[in-house]
Amino acid sequence: MNDRDALPGLAPLFEPPYYAVIFTSLRTTVDAGYGEMAERMVALAAEQPGYLGVESTRGADGLGITVSYWQSLEAIQAWRAVAEHRAARDQGRADWYRHYALRIARVERSYGWSRADGVEDPTLR
Repeated sequence: MNDRDALPGLAPLFEPPYYAVIFTSLRTTVDAGYGEMAERMVALAAEQPGYLGVESTRGADGLGITVSYWQSLEAIQAWRAVAEHRAARDQGRADWYRHYALRIARVERSYGWSRADGVEDPTLR
């Protein structure tokens, strides 16, 4: 494990190819258990076959971006079909989100840098 793998909030780098599900949302002011449900969805996703990791952030203005990483399109489709996830999606539309957009992308290449790596450009490795 390198320094980058241990950073809180950052998913480790995975061996490409893999898939990224990019969920961008704008929240309402309704709380109604949102934080608990968000934590539950992360934990539930982590139990699914093909799940690799997640990164998520939300600003004070309600704009959030969550990127989950998956081994295959089939794993993403299976996650979409999980009943508890479907129920959370329905509640999100009813209570928590003013808008959301979902994008699925195939990751062909990934690299990173950490201060512990020195000043060398990681793309030259």
